Amino acid sequence: MASSMRSLMSDPSRYLQSFRVFLAKSTEHQCMQEFVEWQLPGVLASIGHGKPAINILSVGGGAGEIDLQILSAVQARYPGVTINNEVVEPSAEQILKYKERVAATSNLENVKFTWHKETAYEYESRMNAEKKSKKWDFIHMIQMLYYVKDVPATIQYFHSLLEAQAKLLIIVVSENSGWETLWKKYGSSLPLDDLCTYVSSADIKRMLDSAGLKYQLHELPSNMDITCCFTEGDKDGELLLDFLTETLDFSKTAPPELKHQITEELKKPGCSGKRNGKVLFNNNLSAIVIEP
Repeated sequence: MASSMRSLMSDPSRYLQSFRVFLAKSTEHQCMQEFVEWQLPGVLASIGHGKPAINILSVGGGAGEIDLQILSAVQARYPGVTINNEVVEPSAEQILKYKERVAATSNLENVKFTWHKETAYEYESRMNAEKKSKKWDFIHMIQMLYYVKDVPATIQYFHSLLEAQAKLLIIVVSENSGWETLWKKYGSSLPLDDLCTYVSSADIKRMLDSAGLKYQLHELPSNMDITCCFTEGDKDGELLLDFLTETLDFSKTAPPELKHQITEELKKPGCSGKRNGKVLFNNNLSAIVIEP
């Protein structure tokens, strides 16, 4: 591997730039919105029975787009009930955006927000140091398990914080997605370090099965328009390639042969399909709902 290749996570501002292009070019949030609208109410049916308050923990809440939709679904299911929503998020920039979004949203009078600028591991360490183990009615970890060092231990820790009727929701890329194909084939050639782990629904299911945990799986179909990745010098294309490979300035730092192999792989049926002259990457997600 060329020594000049670095993890995208080593440059937080470039990561956020590439992440925003990814959101703009993909149906990531739309497919999650559909899940929140159609599937989540059934998941929430047990979490707040007879409770004066519902405690929700968002791990890796980002800028809050999906969090606020989840809160809206909880409010619809339990009208007027107080909701304590705590957010664990390491990016100060994302927390700021989350707070701005809350300030601009109506109907949140019964929701109390607390933000913790820390990683999942830092949250766990702080709770252990303070000898606290607050229990939660609903915990969600959406698209964040790629950024923890020990995925099984992280799942087990947060699972241990569930109340008797609670649920833990994990959303990651599906084992039937282009991500799985790309990572399996080229992960070892990319600058994978402690900052990012390639993990899909296949890995999570294996971990849950070996831990003997009960869960339901929902597939969320999604795609991403990566047409611009094949135009040399296209700024959005370069940012998307960074995001796809988790590599900082992939176009400039990857060895020419690797760059050629990956851009060719991205066009193949294992990763993408063609529609109306566009190359659409298979961005399918899996929502995994875990029982206490």
